[in-house]
Amino acid sequence: MIKNTTPLSMQESLEYIKNPELKAFIKKFTSLNEKKAKELREKLVGLNLIKLNEMHISKLIEMMPEEREELAKILSDSNLDENESNAILSTIKEHQ
Repeated sequence: MIKNTTPLSMQESLEYIKNPELKAFIKKFTSLNEKKAKELREKLVGLNLIKLNEMHISKLIEMMPEEREELAKILSDSNLDENESNAILSTIKEHQ
């Protein structure tokens, strides 16, 4: 029985994957390791932005946007103001 679902980024899902071939495949598409992805999630959650949910955070960790335009495309359903966008982008830049 499933008790809880939490969106995870590809990097964060690696700890649950046992198949080494699948792990190697996923690592080809990720720029962060598992530990850094968890740290970035904690920092993004710590921003306390109401418009930023768990799914958004997972997408941000996977995509690692560098520009405001990229961020706007990833979070197209959230209307972020300039301060919120800057806070997210600066947090992501710390972890690149």
